[in-house]
This record gives sequence, C-alpha cells and structure tokens, in this order.
Amino acid sequence: MSRPDLAVEIAGIKLKNPVITASGTFGYGREYAEFIDLNRLGALVTKTITFQPRSGNPVPRICETPSGMLNSIGLQNNGAEAFAANDLPWLAQFDLPVIVSIGGDDIDQYCRVTKFISQVEGVSALEVNISCPNVKFGGLGFGRDPRMAADLVAKIRTCSTLPLIVKLSPNVGDIVAIAQAVVRAGAQAISLINTVLGMAVDIESKRPRLKSVVGGLSGPAIKPIALRMVWEVAKAIDVPVIGIGGIASAADALEFILAGAGAVAVGTAVFMDPQSPIKIIEGIEEYLTKNGYDKISDIVGALEIAE
Repeated sequence: MSRPDLAVEIAGIKLKNPVITASGTFGYGREYAEFIDLNRLGALVTKTITFQPRSGNPVPRICETPSGMLNSIGLQNNGAEAFAANDLPWLAQFDLPVIVSIGGDDIDQYCRVTKFISQVEGVSALEVNISCPNVKFGGLGFGRDPRMAADLVAKIRTCSTLPLIVKLSPNVGDIVAIAQAVVRAGAQAISLINTVLGMAVDIESKRPRLKSVVGGLSGPAIKPIALRMVWEVAKAIDVPVIGIGGIASAADALEFILAGAGAVAVGTAVFMDPQSPIKIIEGIEEYLTKNGYDKISDIVGALEIAE
C-alpha cells in the first residue's frame, strides 16, 4: 500500500505536509534544530519581526496556568536587518518554506518591514500579525476592526508580491467579518487564532503574575475556542485557513483539519515536547492510512453536522 499524500498548498506555497510551527514559539528555528529535524516540517513561521529591534515587555512576562500558559513577551526581536543578516542565511540550509511573521505600530511601520523583508532571498510568504495582545500600539488595534484590518492589509498588499497570510485575534466580536474583510483586501490565507486575553494573580504577594497584568493565553485551554473560530471562518471564506490553538497531538490537529483547516500550526506544545510537530505529522499519516484515505485533502472540512 502506498503512503497517503500529506502535501498541501497554502497561499500558493507547496508544503510537504500540513504541520507548521506557530509564530512566537519556535524562534527562528535555531533553538530547536538540535531536537528536531526541521526538514520534516511543512513550513516554519518565524517569531514576529519588526523593522526596528524591540526589547519587549518587562519581566515577569510568562507564567503557567491550568492547561495553558500566559505570556506578555511584547514582540521582542532583533529587527529586520539582523534577521536578514543572521537568521535567513542559516535557514537556507533546510528544505522547507520560511514564512516570516511581521508586525508594527502603524501602517508605515508594517509597510517598511514588508518592503525590506520582501527584497531578501529565502522568504516564501509573509504572515501579518494584526493580533498580538501584548503591545501598546498596532497589533490588536488593527485586528479588532474589519475596516482598519482591511486598510492595513490592502496597503501591505501594494508593498509586496509575496503570498500574504493574515493572523487574526480571538479577542473580537465577529471573527468572520474580520476574516472576510482581510480576504477582500488581498489576504491569500488566514491564520487563527492568536492568544486569548487573560491574567493570573499571586495570592501570596497579592500581585499579578505578569508585570503587564494582562497577557495572552495559549495551550490546550484555548483549543475549543480556536476550533470553533476555524470552523466558522473556513465556511465563510474561499482561501485556506491555518488552524492554531492548543494543538498538542495528531488528534487535536485532525479536529482542526476536519473543521476546515488546510494546515495546522503547533505552538505551546513545543515547549513541553520539541518533537511534538513530528509526532503530529506521523499521527496524521497513520490516521489517513488506517481509514483508507489517499491524501490529506480528502478530510479537509469533512466534518459531518447532523441535520
């Protein structure tokens, strides 16, 4: 029996399988290269890059919670020039698409980093982060309003010919309206979800566990929220959806794929088990073989809803 075909296409990019890394959890790949064969991944999504370096938010900015993790990193990164000089050349040795996550405080900053990254070799696509809850300007400010989100994406679309993926926030009233708006503006795929706003308190010190008080919740605790939003959005748009949120096993990934995700991103799980993306790839292949499917596309959106 031949092995099932795991290849997928997202925003015109060919991926050998549907499992990618979630931005902000995998650095630039170096941090995990000794623990995992990067060549086996469908794609690698980098930590969010801004044009100028950022030091991020003050500590403490990360803490564990039941079935999850809160973070308030604040898009710490070394800036676009350092990324292009040091990280992209290193990533070039691997056989996988590199999707660069980009961020900014305003439209001009988003466009500046877009233009710069688009001129550098080795970038397969851009993921526009309009959903980070841990920065004072930009980020979630754009992601909460359909018109603002669409205006930003439309402007970025004029700055680059690279495939454009837009990452959306769950901290909104109508996720479908925002997804539809950014697709009309030029997004070729949608990533969802980013983290859910939350907080934790140390009862002994009577202080918040995060210096910024509020941070982004990720991990298994948010999976039902993410799954519901992927299902809603996948039905409403005609571009691929990348499902993110609490995916730690092949079964988790398959839930998202059945709900309509064309690919899935693994995030918080890699902190607990760096091998989790590989285990998920193997588990998806085993599921397809066991159930007699020839290719992964046979089950994308195959969720059956009782009448």
